[in-house]
Amino acid sequence: MAHELYVSPTGSDEASGSIDAPFRSLPHAQSVVRSHDALGKEPITVFLREGTYYLQETFTFTAADSGSAEAPVTYRAYETEEVVISGGLPLDVTWEPYRDGILQANVSTEGEIDQLFVNAERQHMARYPNFDPEAKAIAYGGHAADAFSPERAATWSDPVGGYIHAMHSHLWGGYHYRITGKDSNKFVSYEGGWQNNRQMGMHDELRFVENIFEELDAPGEWFHDRKKGILYFYPPEGFDLKTATIETAVLAELIEFKGTQEAPARFVNLKGLTFRHAARTFMDNKEPLLRSDWTIYRGGAVFANGAEDILIADCEFAQMGGNAIFVNKYNRRIHITGAHIYGTGASAVAFVGSPDAVRSPLFEYEERQAYEDLDLTPGPKSDDYPADCVLEDSLIAEVGQIKKQGAGVQISMSKGITVRHCSIYETSRSGINISEGTFGGHIIEYCDIFDTVLETSDHGCFNSWGRDRYWGLTTAPQKALAELSLLDAEKTTIRYSRWRCDHGWDIDLDDGSSNYDIHHNLMLNRGLKLREGFHRTVYNNIAVNNTMHPHVWYPESHAKVTRNIWMKAYRPARMKEAPQFESEVDRNLFISEEDRTKFAEFGWDENSVTGDPLFVDPERLDFRVEEGSPAFEIGFENFPMDQFGVQKPELKAIARTPVVDALQLQASDDGEAAPSITWKGATLRALEGEEFSAFGVSVEDGGLHVEEVPKSSAAARAGLQEGDLLQKVNGTQVRTTKDLLSIQDQNRMSYSLVRGQAIMEFQVR
Repeated sequence: MAHELYVSPTGSDEASGSIDAPFRSLPHAQSVVRSHDALGKEPITVFLREGTYYLQETFTFTAADSGSAEAPVTYRAYETEEVVISGGLPLDVTWEPYRDGILQANVSTEGEIDQLFVNAERQHMARYPNFDPEAKAIAYGGHAADAFSPERAATWSDPVGGYIHAMHSHLWGGYHYRITGKDSNKFVSYEGGWQNNRQMGMHDELRFVENIFEELDAPGEWFHDRKKGILYFYPPEGFDLKTATIETAVLAELIEFKGTQEAPARFVNLKGLTFRHAARTFMDNKEPLLRSDWTIYRGGAVFANGAEDILIADCEFAQMGGNAIFVNKYNRRIHITGAHIYGTGASAVAFVGSPDAVRSPLFEYEERQAYEDLDLTPGPKSDDYPADCVLEDSLIAEVGQIKKQGAGVQISMSKGITVRHCSIYETSRSGINISEGTFGGHIIEYCDIFDTVLETSDHGCFNSWGRDRYWGLTTAPQKALAELSLLDAEKTTIRYSRWRCDHGWDIDLDDGSSNYDIHHNLMLNRGLKLREGFHRTVYNNIAVNNTMHPHVWYPESHAKVTRNIWMKAYRPARMKEAPQFESEVDRNLFISEEDRTKFAEFGWDENSVTGDPLFVDPERLDFRVEEGSPAFEIGFENFPMDQFGVQKPELKAIARTPVVDALQLQASDDGEAAPSITWKGATLRALEGEEFSAFGVSVEDGGLHVEEVPKSSAAARAGLQEGDLLQKVNGTQVRTTKDLLSIQDQNRMSYSLVRGQAIMEFQVR
C-alpha cells in the first residue's frame, strides 16, 4: 500500500496532510514521515504543491528518513506543478529614485546580500568593467588590467567588502580575493587567492572587481550598503519593479543527505523539483584535490554525504552560486537523471572522495616521493569515496560562472562513476574532468560536449590527470612504472560520444593519465591528446580536421592506437623518438601519404592507409563513412550519429548541438620548425605549437627548449640539462633565439628555467 502526504506554501502544519488539508512546511512533513508506521515497509510519497518553499536552514535527510528498496520515501512535485526549493529570502522593498536611473530601498535583512534575483534572474553586483552578456568566450564577460589600480581605487570611498576576480597567470582557472582596504597611496589590500592548487599569481590583464558602490553605473547592476541598510539597483529598461519578485541567496546547501557508512541515509527520492537561490562559495574554495590543479569547496545545493540509493530525478538547478550537486566522500549508488542544470557558479555535478582513502597521497604538483616509501597495496585504503553512481540523460550549460575551475562533471577519488547521455556546453573549463586515477572504473558514453574551455586554456572537453602515486617517482625503475600505474587506476572507458573544444583538445589525457579505453568517439575540432601515462587503447575514433597529439610518452607506454580516422599528421611534443616496446600505432586512415609517413622513423603506421574517408553528410554532423571508404580497409566500424547527448524529450527540444567546420581534405601544413641555435655548446630552440602545453607554460612566457647539452659544454657546467626550458638569463626574458643571442656574457650569470614543470633559478660564475 502506498501512502501519500501533501504540503503547500498555503497549508497549515495543524492540518491532516491530505490533498485537501496539506501541511505548510517541509520539516513538519518530514517529522510525520519519520514517525510513520509504514516507513521502510511501504512506499511513502510527500507531494509538494505549487509554490516556493523558502528554507530557514538546510533541509537534512538522515538514516531516520530512510526507506527501503521496495518502499522508498519520495519528495516530489505534484503532477506538473512548479515547485521551487529556495535557499534564499524574499525582500519586501519599496523603491525610490536615487540618481541617474538608479533606485534605492531600505532593507532589513541581516548580513551581506550575496546575490540579487529579480523575477528569478540573477543580476550583477556593481562591477568594473561592466558585464558584456555577448562575451561568453571572454574572461568574466569583461576584464581590465587597471581593475584595482591606485588610480581606479582613488575613486572609491570605501572598497572594503569588494571582490577581485582574476584569471590564473597561465589561464588554468581563476583566483578570488576580498578587499580589506586601501592605504594612503590608494593601493588596495586584499586577502584570498587560495582557489588554485598551482599558485602562479593572477593574470596581469584578465581581472575585474565587484561590490564597489562607485562602479554602480550600468543597467542590471546593484549594490547593498550593509552599514546603512540600503539596497541600490539600476533596473534594465522595461523592468516593472512594482510587480517584480526580489530575492537574495542565503544558504549554500539547500538539501543534504547526511549519514555514515554504518548508518547511511537510504532510498530517498527527489523528483520534479526546482532549486534556486544557493549562495556563492568561492571564498571557501580552499581544499586541494591531491595533485590536481584545482581546489574545491565540499558543498552543493544538493549535498550527499554518507548516503546510498538516492534518486534525484527530473530536477532543475537554476543559477546556483556554487556547485549544484556534490556527492561527498562515502556514497553509493547515487542516481541523477533528467536534470537541467544551468548558470552554476562552480561545477554542475561533483563526485569527490576523501584523501584519507588514497594510498601515498600527495597534494602539490611538484611534490615527489621515493619508490622505497611507496605503499604498493592496490586500490583504496578505505571506503570513504563515491562509487557506483550514475549521472544520465541531463542537460548542463553555463558552468563556472564564478569559479573558473568549474566542470560540468568533476570526478576525484571516486570509483565506477557513469556519465551517460549528457549534453554539456558553455563551460569556463572542461565539460568532464577526472582529477586523477583514483580509483577509476568510470564510463563516459553517449555524451555531447562542446563550447568548453571558453575562458581558460590548455585543457579539454574531457580532461584528466594521472598524477597518481606512481607519477614522478624519484627512484623507481623505469620498467616498473607501467605496472605501478595500475595500482590506483581501474579501466576507464570513453565511448560513443561527440566532442568539440576550441581552446584546448577535444579529449585531453594529461600528465600520466593511465588505463583508458577510448573508442567510437567523434572529435570535431582539436583531436586527442595523450601525455605520458600507460595502458591507453585508442580505436575506431574520428578526429575531424585533426589528429592524435602524443606528448612525452614513456619508453614503454603500452599504447595501442589503431583503426582511427586521422585527418592530419600526428602532432607530438617533446618526443625525439617513439616508444619502442609494448606499443602499437598502426592501421589508421590519413588523408595523405605525406601525413601517414611523417613519423615512419618511429615505426608507426606501416600498415595504415590514405584517402578521402567519404563521410556521409558532414554538414549535418553525420560522419559515418560511405560504402567504398578506405576506412573499411583498416577495420573501421560506423557508429550511430544520432544518439549523442540528452534524450529526455523536454530537454532535447531545448538542447543545442555543436557546429562543424568545413572539411580539410589535404595534407597537413605545419610550416617549418623554428630554427635551432648553439649557445655555450648547447642546442636550443624556441617553443612552438603543442610545446607550450607540454612544458606547462603560457604563450606569453614561452622560452627556449634545451634540446642537447654535451657533458663537456659550458652550458652543462652552468647547470643546464637536456629537456630544460630556459626562460630568463640575467633577468631578461628569452622567448626567441634572438633574445638569447643579444645577452652579453658576464662574470656571474643568473638563469631561470622550467624543469619538470617547476621553476628553478640559479647563478653561476
